Amino acid sequence: MSEVLLEVKNLHKRFPIRGGILGREVAAVNAVNNVSFKINRGETLGLVGESGCGKTTLGRSILRLIEPTSGQVIFNGKDITAMNSDEMRVMRRKMQIIFQDPYASLNPRMTIGGILSEPLDIHKLFRGKEERRKRLYELLDQVQLPKDTLNKYPHEFSGGQRQRICIARALAVQPEFIVCDEPVSALDVSVQAQVVNLLMDLQKDLGLTYLFIAHDLKVVEYISTKVAVMYLGNVVETAAAAELYGNSKHPYTKALFSAIPIPDPARKSERILLEGDIPSPMNPPSGCHFHPRCWKCTEECKVEYPGITSLSGTHDFKCYNPIEKGQ
Repeated sequence: MSEVLLEVKNLHKRFPIRGGILGREVAAVNAVNNVSFKINRGETLGLVGESGCGKTTLGRSILRLIEPTSGQVIFNGKDITAMNSDEMRVMRRKMQIIFQDPYASLNPRMTIGGILSEPLDIHKLFRGKEERRKRLYELLDQVQLPKDTLNKYPHEFSGGQRQRICIARALAVQPEFIVCDEPVSALDVSVQAQVVNLLMDLQKDLGLTYLFIAHDLKVVEYISTKVAVMYLGNVVETAAAAELYGNSKHPYTKALFSAIPIPDPARKSERILLEGDIPSPMNPPSGCHFHPRCWKCTEECKVEYPGITSLSGTHDFKCYNPIEKGQ
């Protein structure tokens, strides 16, 4: 049995919407709705879904960059949602994030040396200037950048190089777990492959564990050990990557994967076009939130949200009328 590094239990994030003169709450958005999953040490959990489904909010809530409304995040056997600020400061050494936009996530007024030194200074991870310089050179070597990078500013680098700098910053404190929040979506396709391969090499060399959030389903299939599919704040299906892509059960997962382009024009795949728009998270449909767009919807789907169905203990989905193999 693999060791569980991160366990999320019934995590919920609710954003109140206020209006009127007194600023009273008039509505609320349930961005993350009772999400639960586990990530074993050394694994990559891919998180996919349409824009606005709550992927980034979930990732940031796990790290408490956004405070969750309720639920638990168990990291290395410790509930970080119950920690105070001092305890959380120590824990942040073990949990880092790589942001989506490498152009916005680096301070343009700081040199790369200053950017990479900041986490080392905060956590007091070096004893002298020579030890500090040695550590900075190690980080640049890990992300395949030259030593003279330290004296330059972010605007002197391409998008792919900036993202490598962001990866180096995340690695500076020697974390065990990294949330990769769409780390390649702002990059050219050729550069995406380089960055994804770099992340995989670093995982192998350093024993890292990833939560990999992305839109590109082929990238997720390539890098992930397991994949979770989100729809309107809920995780609707989770399984090993090969199992999910080859035997998806939830109709939304099936529709999502049908949009993956196939490079061979001789091969044809049936594209599932969903009717209607994504419902508002302020006023989600009753029962299963996907039922207004689902071609397998029954009356039962409209009344009560389905519970979890588990196949062999490794493939979980929430659906009353799952897709049969071959459909």
